[in-house]
Amino acid sequence: MADDAAPDHAPDHAPDHAPDHAHGHSHDHADLDVNARVRRVLDIVAIVLAAVTVAGMFWTVRDRDPIRLSSDFPDGVHRAVVESVALGPCTGTGPDGPECQITTFRLRDGPDAGETRTQEFGRLATATRSLRTGDEVVLYRYDDTEPPNDYVYADRERRATLWWLALLFAGVIVVLGRWRGLAALAGLVASLIVILQYMLPALLDGRDPVIVAVLAATAIAYLALYLAHGFNPLTTVALLGTILALGLTALLSWLFTSAAHFTGLATEEALTLDAYFAGIDFVGLILAGTVIGALGALDDMTVTQASAVAELHAANPLLSARELYIRALRIGRDHISSTVNTLALAYAGASLPTLLLFEISGQSLGSVLNGEVIAVELVRTLVGSIGLAASVPLTTALAAFVVRAGIHETGRHAPETSRRSVRRRRDRRDRPAPETENDEEQFWRR
Repeated sequence: MADDAAPDHAPDHAPDHAPDHAHGHSHDHADLDVNARVRRVLDIVAIVLAAVTVAGMFWTVRDRDPIRLSSDFPDGVHRAVVESVALGPCTGTGPDGPECQITTFRLRDGPDAGETRTQEFGRLATATRSLRTGDEVVLYRYDDTEPPNDYVYADRERRATLWWLALLFAGVIVVLGRWRGLAALAGLVASLIVILQYMLPALLDGRDPVIVAVLAATAIAYLALYLAHGFNPLTTVALLGTILALGLTALLSWLFTSAAHFTGLATEEALTLDAYFAGIDFVGLILAGTVIGALGALDDMTVTQASAVAELHAANPLLSARELYIRALRIGRDHISSTVNTLALAYAGASLPTLLLFEISGQSLGSVLNGEVIAVELVRTLVGSIGLAASVPLTTALAAFVVRAGIHETGRHAPETSRRSVRRRRDRRDRPAPETENDEEQFWRR
């Protein structure tokens, strides 16, 4: 064992520059001296899991049946502009009848581009009350309906705003993160492709939601971690910790969702899906949402723990696996407290309108929590937090083993390769900061 070569407590003269509580994401450990056998084992495990994931994804989408759509589902969505807005008596009523908002739209694309359609809205239609001439909107098209009722108001046109925001987001990430930021964006795009091209169609086809969610989450973890952090042993450690925690999250989600007897039909969106599609497992959607929702925080946690172990080892190569585990675990505890709070607030923010409704109704806290809408978010938060907490000791233990097992021992001292690695890191850290742009480029090339 590699641990036998170093005592549990490093000697007093051993350098130790790593604080007990740190929070770093550098994850740049390509020069870490990992034993070839350990590296080979990690590579084999990663390849086998990748093969199982890909095979499982193909198996769950084989012989796909066409999605069964209700006849009431729109046949298309098209852009339009508000040409006029007026108030007048509703159709079929006299001059003294109820007043409606009469809105005329001019279509901007689709088979009827350039034509106009007029639609009436009651005074209680809050979604259209603020429409003004010149506003851009989108309309649903129904092919089986005769004009002028073949188009129905759907929503505001927001795609241009969203594109500008996406460009701003990408620009900030690339400017601040440079190549690492660009890799992170690639991982994000790959994750969206997995969700849109695999996970959603598989769920609509009625595949087992737990299996689909775990396969999709595993594929996303592979793409996000390796694209953002590169192919190295500690990225693989973070991946394995993420997969183990995901498995626990999926299991707990299945157990408590079944025990709570959720129907999955407590929200307006679920009822709309139920009206348009046949055969969807709505309880499965809750399971899938819990797993995917916890994945982002799990990636962050496992990468942090793997990085923490590597940095602690780089600062003091004489630390044993046990000491590395204990010290890195302290960092993980600090991270858990903030991340769990982030998960809880994210779910609470998504349910804020519902919480306000319960607050107005004057129900007791127990009654509020018992409602399915809130209970689902509570289960998601608690299950996701348990998986998050479990990822810390799992990833830390794996990373500590890999780091210590990767040392080529020479007697009872730290290996010269590790000492040289530490010196190289300290030399880079002690270099003066660049004063000009050219100096900065030369600085990072050294």
